[in-house]
Amino acid sequence: MALPLMPKATAVWLIDNTKLTFDQIARFCGLHVLEVKGIADGEVAVGIVGLDPVANGQLGPGEIERCEKDPSGDLKLLAPTVPLQRQKTKGAKYTPVSKRQDRPDAIAWLLKYHPEVQTAQIQKLLGTTKATIDRVKNHTHPNHANIKPRDPVYLGICSQTELDRVLILAAKRRDNKEKREAREARAKARTDSSPAAEAPAEAAGSDE
Repeated sequence: MALPLMPKATAVWLIDNTKLTFDQIARFCGLHVLEVKGIADGEVAVGIVGLDPVANGQLGPGEIERCEKDPSGDLKLLAPTVPLQRQKTKGAKYTPVSKRQDRPDAIAWLLKYHPEVQTAQIQKLLGTTKATIDRVKNHTHPNHANIKPRDPVYLGICSQTELDRVLILAAKRRDNKEKREAREARAKARTDSSPAAEAPAEAAGSDE
């Protein structure tokens, strides 16, 4: 599923300017519904300026109104007219010493609001190690009692663009996994209900 440019900024604008449900905004922006609630409560995306998806051509006129009337409806993203350039990154991200003490908070935030993001992605985005991520995840970090989930953008550890890129990739991977599991489940259901599966029972009945 394609996601809008700068999903978090888009979510900020939709929360402030529409009557869409948190679930609708979360699905459209590829965010966890708890994160959308956090944005609405002022706990997440502090300082991020909202991005109007209609003004920048990501939603067609009337699309928001259609979904406001139908809480079960999903916003449909328009195809981009200009291809996005892919930015190259080299190696792990360097985090300034002054920000390193905040990394456990950023790790906790990603684990809580974006469990679909892989450990390797968190390592690269925050410039941390797998061991540190595991300690935060397992509540064995030396500073566990003081760790509080906080947005890495707000902490200045990464940019909004870097975070959005990671979340988009993670959302695509999650969607692909769900589609694959759904196909496997349908295939298994067809196999279990096929005549061949019922043959042994019929054969047993014919011996009587």
